[in-house]
Amino acid sequence: MRVLIVAEHASAKFGGEAVLPLHYYRVLRKRNIPVWLVVHERTKQELLTLYPNDQDRIRFVPDTKLHRFLWNVGTKLPDRISNFTVGFLMRVASQIIQRRLIKQLIKEVGINVVHQPMPVSPKEPSLLFNLGVPVVIGPMNGGMDYPPAFRRLQNKFETAAMALGRSFSSTLNTFLPGKKNAAVLLVANERTRLALPACLKDVKTQILVENGVDLSLWKDAAVKPETKPDQVVRFVYMGRLVDWKAVDILITAFAIASKSANIALSIIGDGDQRAALEQQARGLGVWAEGTEAGKIFFVGWKAQAECAQYLQSSDGLVLTSLMECGGAVVLEAMAMGLPVVATNWGGPADYIDARCGVLVQPTGREAFTRDVADALVQLASNAELRKTMGRAGRSRIEKEFDWEIKVDQMVQIYTREVQAA
Repeated sequence: MRVLIVAEHASAKFGGEAVLPLHYYRVLRKRNIPVWLVVHERTKQELLTLYPNDQDRIRFVPDTKLHRFLWNVGTKLPDRISNFTVGFLMRVASQIIQRRLIKQLIKEVGINVVHQPMPVSPKEPSLLFNLGVPVVIGPMNGGMDYPPAFRRLQNKFETAAMALGRSFSSTLNTFLPGKKNAAVLLVANERTRLALPACLKDVKTQILVENGVDLSLWKDAAVKPETKPDQVVRFVYMGRLVDWKAVDILITAFAIASKSANIALSIIGDGDQRAALEQQARGLGVWAEGTEAGKIFFVGWKAQAECAQYLQSSDGLVLTSLMECGGAVVLEAMAMGLPVVATNWGGPADYIDARCGVLVQPTGREAFTRDVADALVQLASNAELRKTMGRAGRSRIEKEFDWEIKVDQMVQIYTREVQAA
């Protein structure tokens, strides 16, 4: 088995789906399975710091003038629009160059299976076709919209642009037929399978959740002492500070809950909404420069190891996102034995059940805010419930979401497709 992982990025610093190809490479490399990686050079410094002896195994797409021009244009657009317009063009530009690098590696080292784990969008086409070896694409995760009660949050321009992009997805996937010619398309759930363009209906698919957890980093937290009445129960939010994460709702919910429970909240992350969110917290009287009872501390962006340290000293994670296809932070918190409060929509609903957390129905802004506040109070007032949920979450991670288990499954897929080729 000689595996080539191909992606736009492979990075723990970029967050989101960029970490997926890095984990595949990391685990396969650790197992001494011959593996190579082709990514854009934006992550070159990070990768060669992690793997200083792998310069022959990691090939980089150069940052061209076109890449830089498109990136500059993208910074002026809303995130979602930027991702599937100029972001898509950037990824096409990268894949054109990647095709050449892939063919060189196939010839030089005898690659016999190519894996493209990102982008995770089921609609986006792939240029990895006619390579002479099986191509595995995914797992993908998508087909998401806002919950019905929150559809108004997406403006008319975004709605029209998204609808136009989706309507052309079948044409694009016919013209750029990487997915049509793939050995198998991996999808995270049935929702994603249904979101695949119509032209892919005859391609073999298989369900496999895209996210996993590195248990060497996200370790089960030590048993916490019984919480006393005067002790603060600490919640944490981890993620980008963008509108669809609904952190504004979380701040209001926290302000309500803090009147009934001795709680604190740390918000880890950064984004274009940060200034407005901090102003909101100040207006509600819950902003603080550090972790205090009844207050919110905006921590800023932190590397994964630092995030793990914050979770180690926390009592629960809360994620109010309204458009979360995956939600790796939920799995990371579960791995550390923490209960989770999350929106009953998208990825978190696939990961959490009543044994390991509280799923809140996004039925409307007022009701959702109130129910998130109630969930925070419920967990804050019951230390035993937090422990029980934490243990159940950790157990589920060990059985289903450990990256070692996920790579076991992927190696089986590689082997099957190589043998069938």
